[in-house]
Amino acid sequence: MSTLIIIAGPTGVGKTEISLKLAERIHGEIVSCDSMQIYKGMDIGSAKADEEEKGRVRHHMLDIVTPFDPFTVSNYKVLAEKAIDDILSRGKVPIMVGGTGLYIDAVIKDLSFTEGGNDEAYRKELADLSEKKGRSYIHELLQEVDPLSAERIHPNNLKRVIRALEVYKVTGKPFSSFKDSSRLNPKYDIHYFYLNKNRESLYKGIDERVEKMLDRGLLEEIRTLKALGLTKDFVSMKGIGYKEFLSNLDQEITLKEATDLVKMRSRNYAKRQLTWFRNHDIAKELSKDQLSDEEILKIMEKCINK
Repeated sequence: MSTLIIIAGPTGVGKTEISLKLAERIHGEIVSCDSMQIYKGMDIGSAKADEEEKGRVRHHMLDIVTPFDPFTVSNYKVLAEKAIDDILSRGKVPIMVGGTGLYIDAVIKDLSFTEGGNDEAYRKELADLSEKKGRSYIHELLQEVDPLSAERIHPNNLKRVIRALEVYKVTGKPFSSFKDSSRLNPKYDIHYFYLNKNRESLYKGIDERVEKMLDRGLLEEIRTLKALGLTKDFVSMKGIGYKEFLSNLDQEITLKEATDLVKMRSRNYAKRQLTWFRNHDIAKELSKDQLSDEEILKIMEKCINK
């Protein structure tokens, strides 16, 4: 089996520098697993690797599609596995880095996203319904037709809940009847780490990160996207940071209100991310409060070299 390393963690925890240092030590290349970094032109708000970082270590799965294009977890799985195979073929070590748990699972678990067919109109209908009645309502619909999937899928994982309902509508069979999603992908020897900090430190870092993004020109980036014709109706613009500041540019809320919303929603998202990673038995937690970066790197190297 080929070695595959995962460095995950909540937004703002400090995954970037750890992953760069590890890649430099073990001749690795980074595969982004971030649902916003796939979009071209969405650099500041997604905390995409800059030119200096890309100069240090080769990166993959950045700037895959335009913000106008649809992109699914299935698309990610195909392209990410192609990138990983390319890295391995050149004798390098693939390191998946990011906070989108479903993207990570798409690669490391034996998931099938092709079974069940598609009904885009129904998917949009459910997405619109969630805006009006909330995610819990959509999850309750799933509970009625597929209790097992409802138990497995968190209500906040809206895309997955909608996909389960879509499969049921198209096939008449519960989503849970398809391929077992608990089996690890046999292609890889997986080493899964996630970084964490105490809540006060993490939240402080998130707030500072939002301010830095504004200083770096996030509003100008969103203004450019808006001028291209992008609105909150596009999936790409529903990401935290983009939708709130777009509301500010549309004069629906003040800049302070938008900034406070981004900070609050980022903190809530970080909590959900940590819940996701903690629910994975193979994921090893590394505390940035208790360990220095050097200690974290040594632990990772020791696990990889066992």
